[in-house]
Amino acid sequence: MLKRAVYPGSFDPMTYGHLDLVERSADIFESLIVAVAATVSKPNAMFGLDQRMAMVREVVADRPNVRVLPLDGLLVTFCRQHDVRVVVRGLRAYSDFEYEFQMALTNRKLAPEIETLFLMPLEEHSYVTASTVREVARYGGDTRAFVPPTVQGHLERHLRAHPEEHRAATGGRSGNGGAFDR
Repeated sequence: MLKRAVYPGSFDPMTYGHLDLVERSADIFESLIVAVAATVSKPNAMFGLDQRMAMVREVVADRPNVRVLPLDGLLVTFCRQHDVRVVVRGLRAYSDFEYEFQMALTNRKLAPEIETLFLMPLEEHSYVTASTVREVARYGGDTRAFVPPTVQGHLERHLRAHPEEHRAATGGRSGNGGAFDR
């Protein structure tokens, strides 16, 4: 078994696809660090760092070889600080490849000793993105098929606490540019 790897991401929120990659990586490596990005540059972000870390910790609580840590800075710097030589990244579809390929090559240029390992999630999770989950949740849709129960609880509590984030289903007339308002 290989020693240690890091699985970085924003996990806003953590999906079953993320969990699938965590579980399979935790079976391959003696130790896995789930590195939760401190800064989320994605539009319509929902959760802050502390909330995202709490969600991930709850979901992976039954995995003693998985640690959850914040990632604030370059991934290669984080890897060096934690003596990690393998970065795990997920590829859902061909559309992910270009971005992931660019990031892997950039990381290799910055730190040639660090390898990137690409894993594909199970087919039933390959179309799910955290962005889609956030949007479905904001439109009042059922996200239970996409996220673990503890994450579902976080989504529900968040939307109750932030009613301004709810979007009305308007049959495609809202014009917010989301995936489900066309």
